[in-house]
Parts: sequence; structure tokens; C-alpha cells
Amino acid sequence: MPKDSEIISIDTATIQGQLPAPVIFGDWIMKVREFVVVRLTTRSGHQGWSFTLTRDGSVSEQINKSIAPVYIGTHLEDREKSFKVAKGRSYGSHSSGVGLRALSQVDLAAWDASAKLAEKSIAEFLGGSTKPMPATAIIGYPPASTPPDKVGNQVRDLYKKGWRRFKAPMGLNLVESEKRLRAARSAAPDAWIGTDLAWMFKTVDEAETYAKRIEDLDLGCIEDVFPPGNANMLAELRDRVSMPVWQGDEQGGAYYPEALIMAKAVDRIRIDLTCMGGITGGREIIDECLASNVDFCPHMFAHIHSQVFSAWGFDSLPIEWGIPWTGVDPYADSLYQPKILEGGLMKPLPKLHGFGKLLDRDWAKSQPHNDPNKILN
Repeated sequence: MPKDSEIISIDTATIQGQLPAPVIFGDWIMKVREFVVVRLTTRSGHQGWSFTLTRDGSVSEQINKSIAPVYIGTHLEDREKSFKVAKGRSYGSHSSGVGLRALSQVDLAAWDASAKLAEKSIAEFLGGSTKPMPATAIIGYPPASTPPDKVGNQVRDLYKKGWRRFKAPMGLNLVESEKRLRAARSAAPDAWIGTDLAWMFKTVDEAETYAKRIEDLDLGCIEDVFPPGNANMLAELRDRVSMPVWQGDEQGGAYYPEALIMAKAVDRIRIDLTCMGGITGGREIIDECLASNVDFCPHMFAHIHSQVFSAWGFDSLPIEWGIPWTGVDPYADSLYQPKILEGGLMKPLPKLHGFGKLLDRDWAKSQPHNDPNKILN
């Protein structure tokens, strides 16, 4: 193996992204959005980067304790083997949850460094290219403090700028949530509109009742209806409602998406490379969906997903973008923002080596952070 590709260090930092107002979904209250940033360095000095939400998990600790020691001293050419070795040495902590999220970040950083060493964009390195893709605007943030009239105005303004897909989360309560969706539909009668139910429902009956209240809005999806863990409940709801059911933003794990597929629980599987296995593990999820003829699409993190999914030939899938500085994703807000083309497509991101710029140091250092190895400097 060439010495240039040897991995000599993996360092992490955490950033407390400040929000304009708390994000409230019932008992789930987010006062900040915490992110982990990973830097992988090779002997040649090439650096691979990645980032994602920690979801309040000890992602940095997991990387430092049990993942970095597996990768350091190996070579980038063996990144897929290293992923499997790291996962296999501790299935109990690396096959789901915080451990899988941590492993995903190191995998993405390894692919980023590999593409940079080859002096190729990540799409080129994966054997493909980036193409215009449908763009979805995540509207209505902060959810508890953005009333229906503001949601309608936001959609109206975005529609004028070329956006044709919108997704709104739950509001302060069911009545307010319905009003927000009606305001969005009124502002964009011909647009695709979906709703993220943020795991707020506990029974099939209550979810069905709400879904039927908004049935006339011709929604493109109801997403994340129940907390992860009960595919049969989703399957029962899917049999009762007319709109497509999506699930999987933060799920992942050893039986994902197998359980959803076997139960015929959803119309579309959600895939997030930043927490479900990176490029190495994420591709296995996609192949499982393809083999079962089940639809899928990526979750947020547009700077990663637009390049990878397009490279793999799935450029018809929608890519999600938060409206900058509304609280959806302050980390990504500091990076390159999309240019919307005719028909609501996003122009491909600038073609740079690897994933391109995945860190805005000025923004990162302006937020409360923990950076023991000074990777933000």
C-alpha cells in the first residue's frame, strides 16, 4: 500500500448550533442543535471531513474509544474492510444508534479523503456525476413559533424563487399543524407538499384521525408517524390512509430496513448516510430496497446526499434543504446554498475534490464548541 494513504489520525469536535427559538415537538424540546465534526488525516496530509447531528449521543467519545483505533494505521484503499472490522468488533454498540452514527462519520471522512487523494470529486470517485435534482424546502421552522400565516408567506416567497416541493413539521398542536399545512397548500396549489409528524403519535387510531383531517390536501407524504420500533403499527396505518407513508430518518440499525420491508409498512424508506453506515453501509440499504422493489430517498444533509445519490444514478430523488437560519440545520446553513433551476430542480453543487467544503470555520468557532485537538482552527 502507498504510504500516502495511511490514516494517521482521526479527530473530532462538537458544536452547539444556536437556534432562533427552541424546536418543540411535544416532550421533545431542542434548545440547540448539536453537531459532531470529524477530521481524518493521512500521512500525505490529505484530510477527509464529515459532520452530522449528534442527537445528544456521545458520538465523539465513541469514535475516540473504539473506532479510531481500528482505522489508524490502515490505508484508505481498505476503507470498506476497516468499516466492517470496526462494526464487527462490537456489534452491540456499532450496529445501531450512537455507535453506528459514529462509524458512519468515520466512513464518510475516509471516502472524502480518498477522493481528495485521487484529485476527484466524490461523485467522480464513485464512478458517476452530479446532475440537477428535485429540491425540497423544509418550511415552518421554528415549528412552535411559526404561525400559519407566516408559513403561507414563506411558501409563497419560495415558490416565486422556483421551489416546487415543501415539507412542514408538526406545529404546536394538531389544530395548528393542520392550519399550517392548509396555508402552505393555499400558497402553492400545484406544489408537492409533505408533512413530518416527528414521531408524535402513539396509536394507529389517533394517527388515522389526523391523517383523514388533512386528506383533502393531497399530501405527498406523512413521515415519521410513530417512534421507530414497531413496523406493524406503520403497516396498519398504511392500510387505513390514502397518502404515502415514509419512515426512517434516524432509525438505521441491524434490522433496518428489513423489518419495514417485511411488514410492508411504508411506501418509501428514508436513508441517511450520516448515521446509517456512511457510503459503505448505506449502499447496502439501497441495494436491499432495490432488491425488494421498495422506494427510497435521502434525509437532509444535502451536501452529502445530493452528490452521492446522483453519482449512484438516483438523480430523480428529492434532496432536502432547510431554510437558512430558521433552525432546521444551522451547520449546513453556513455552507454553500442551493441554486434553484426551472421546475424546482437544484443546480449541482460546485465540483470540488471530495465532498468539497464541509466546514465553515468562522461559523463553527462563533458557536459554543468543544474542540480538544483544535480542528476548527
